[in-house]
Amino acid sequence: MSSPSDRDLAALERRIHACERCPRLRRYCEEVARTKRRAYADQKYWGKPVAGFGDARARLLIVGLAPGAHGSNRTGRMFTGDSSGDWLYEALFKYGFANQPESISRSDGLALEDAFITAAARCAPPGNRPSPKELARCRPFMAREIALLDCVRVVVALGAIGLRAYLEASGWWRKLAPRARPKFAHGGETTLPDGLVLVTSYHPSRQNTQTGRLSRAMWHAIFARARALLDRG
Repeated sequence: MSSPSDRDLAALERRIHACERCPRLRRYCEEVARTKRRAYADQKYWGKPVAGFGDARARLLIVGLAPGAHGSNRTGRMFTGDSSGDWLYEALFKYGFANQPESISRSDGLALEDAFITAAARCAPPGNRPSPKELARCRPFMAREIALLDCVRVVVALGAIGLRAYLEASGWWRKLAPRARPKFAHGGETTLPDGLVLVTSYHPSRQNTQTGRLSRAMWHAIFARARALLDRG
């Protein structure tokens, strides 16, 4: 039997999938879904906004940037179908948050345990850059997820945009004095006034992983820390 949180998250997922708030993003996602990448020419692209994914009773929340044009915009699941997802799910599996180390499609049997993945924007943006107005229009979705995910104790925010998106959606951006707001740094860690621990990391984008800005060891250290924080109770 599903819990109220499961049902409420399912209702939110339907709202996200039907969202048309950002015409520029909707046009771009639909155009990418029509033209496709040659390697995926035989696949049907999702082409709609992408909802959060994971365990309704998660203690770990991961905040990304936005769907990839040929990743989540193709597969319909957060961090699925591109190299960023390869890095994320391998680490989640290694540290006990996923039942398998890769995410290929919405029907591949992947399940998250004690973890939930969300993003600042739900539609793939041109140039991987959503505008401030587009991020603001998407913010209520994350705010609702945060309200429903009432077991969360650790948040891993990917990149400066992921960090700010979480702070704004959770209300901490407004509640904290500017000098008290967490600043982005890879491996940064802040305990918020309610006891939640916020950990920041470089995003596992190709730009970061292929240039060496983010190594596998650096990435694994983020999730090893998240696991240690949760295991200590």
